[in-house]
Amino acid sequence: MNYRNIIKIILVACISLTTLFWSSNAIASTNLPLTYEDVLGTGLANKCPEVFGSSRGRGVISIAPGESLDFDGMCLEPTEFYVKEESGNKRKEAEFVKGKILTRSTSSLDFVKGTITAKEDGTLVMTEREGLDYQAISIKLPGGEMVAFLFSMKDYVGTSQPGLEGLSTSTNFEGSTFVPTYRGANFIDPKGRGMGTGYSAAEGLPAKRSEYDQRSVKDDSTSTGKLYLEIAKLNSETGEIAGTFECEQLSGTDLGATEAKELIIRGVFYAHVS
Repeated sequence: MNYRNIIKIILVACISLTTLFWSSNAIASTNLPLTYEDVLGTGLANKCPEVFGSSRGRGVISIAPGESLDFDGMCLEPTEFYVKEESGNKRKEAEFVKGKILTRSTSSLDFVKGTITAKEDGTLVMTEREGLDYQAISIKLPGGEMVAFLFSMKDYVGTSQPGLEGLSTSTNFEGSTFVPTYRGANFIDPKGRGMGTGYSAAEGLPAKRSEYDQRSVKDDSTSTGKLYLEIAKLNSETGEIAGTFECEQLSGTDLGATEAKELIIRGVFYAHVS
């Protein structure tokens, strides 16, 4: 094969990749209905919709005191992950280190539904009711350590600042979430120990297993996280809102085998209010 044919093959490959890149971007930047073939293999299923024709700083979705609006199709797409790590230097305080996501295109929460209620003082209360409201995610730290956790919006109840007439680009929500345990009671570790099944201890130490090996004592305790939502875009005609979020929660512990790590998760969100 001569150099001319090699150059032709390289040019064809470059043109094909460029066409695929621009076509996927074009699909992602529209709100047109997509078919299964349009989404397959593109990663679009993990991305939240965008708000088009948004009014920044002017539009308001009004909610009268005592009234409620339903929201649906809420999507939270995490983009940044930070884990609190202790420093090897005793004089240096622990700091959050950025991690790299290992989970492929299955990290977003979606189809979340709930209500937004206005109180008499103008405070808005967002209450999550149902949906795909938690997701298993694994990330890798710069040192090679892997951290697994459940990113959760389950049972979220967030309140806004008072004195609001409705949803606008100055509306922020702050509240708590329920974070289930990463491992279920039927999870069995490499030594066959489990909580709802398997052995209760390993290596013949059932009487003093907590003294010799804490991994024999299974713990499925849940935890509570904090979730902050900040609306940045809003379309009062279509009832769409979008913005950024920050979530503070704990990692999984493999049913008590490891210490939970503090996490900060940041990303973008979208919801439709009706």
